[in-house]
Amino acid sequence: MTTSLPPLRINAQRLWERLMTLARIGATPKGGVARLALTELDRQGREQVLQWARELGCTVRTDAIGNLFMRRAGTDDSLPAVATGSHIDTQPTGGKFDGNYGVLAGLEVLHTLRDAGLSTRAPLEVCVWTNEEGSRFVPVMMGSGVYAGAFSLDHALAATDTAGISVREALQAIGQAGPAPASVADGAPRFGAYFEAHIEQGPVLEDAGIVIGAVTAALGQRWYDVTIEGMEAHAGPTPMPLRRDALRPAAALIERVNAIAMAEQPHGRGTVGQVDVFPNSRNVIPGRVRMTVDFRHTNDAGLDRMDAALRAAVAELQQPGVTITLEPVVYFPPQPFDPELVELVRAGARRLGEAPLDVVSGAGHDAVYVARTAPTAMIFVPCRDGISHNEIEDARPEHLALGADVLLHAMLARAGVEAP
Repeated sequence: MTTSLPPLRINAQRLWERLMTLARIGATPKGGVARLALTELDRQGREQVLQWARELGCTVRTDAIGNLFMRRAGTDDSLPAVATGSHIDTQPTGGKFDGNYGVLAGLEVLHTLRDAGLSTRAPLEVCVWTNEEGSRFVPVMMGSGVYAGAFSLDHALAATDTAGISVREALQAIGQAGPAPASVADGAPRFGAYFEAHIEQGPVLEDAGIVIGAVTAALGQRWYDVTIEGMEAHAGPTPMPLRRDALRPAAALIERVNAIAMAEQPHGRGTVGQVDVFPNSRNVIPGRVRMTVDFRHTNDAGLDRMDAALRAAVAELQQPGVTITLEPVVYFPPQPFDPELVELVRAGARRLGEAPLDVVSGAGHDAVYVARTAPTAMIFVPCRDGISHNEIEDARPEHLALGADVLLHAMLARAGVEAP
């Protein structure tokens, strides 16, 4: 085995052309993609990806939740695979790159190795995870969540969309229910390592003028539902001191949520993303407000501080005639990524003449669940103006190519390159 990795580069034009080809399946008039999970369009996208994989000589495994694994054999195929991948399902008004880039960057790694006549000691796999977006079925990150044991296969298969169609029915309808076990607990193979390349979906890299982000962790998340009950009354005859206005403490709580997050910089996040005011009439004092709170942080200690501050704010804002109820609804623990794999990402960038920036992921990704089962790292590249989950989502071809180059060298360093 050679210890000197060849100075390979992926074929940037081929990667771009495949991205644009896949984007035509479910293309929207505004230049985005609407390819929801387990629809006919998703089937067509999967078949296109599988066609490219089979042309490269990959074997394909499909599991019971519809995850796809495209395998390039290693010289020691008994070793656990070094894997990469992401998802190809999109939001209803999604873009061309979210998820799709990670899958096609992985295929480009395999194609580049074939062109170079190189073998790896460990096998390589490219994954397509089912229903990452959660825009049709809940929970989000469904395929990787089942794989990692975050929830059961039966729970996922029973989930239904707004038309009452279950995941089980949708998988059968498009022929994507495979025979392979879906979770590591049931015998699905564990990876030796997993890398995921992704557009950042935020503005940090672009703002810093840096192309490669070495992702050290994914933020933990705590979500809450808040209900504030007062009493609706006529806006004219009711004096200010005698009102039971539910919107006043809601407005104050929104300010507190932002202040709590600002006190936890640089990685604290606080968002009130939904507010429902009843009766929502111009001349009626609001009698009820329902709102959401989303907190994120790199560690549980930070999330705990934010939780305590939120509860203190709720207690302080209680007033006669107005009650505030706080209900926790979601908890995703912070997920640090494997330090050795993160360093391979940094080293790959430096090898290619780039200075990487350590970043954290504010969004959830399949890598977050996979990291519960195997050493994992992510590679971020910028997206224009940090915009994602939007039809105008965009990324520069040269940035996407460089991210795939880093992925190539990180995977080779982990899998081992056999001398020709």
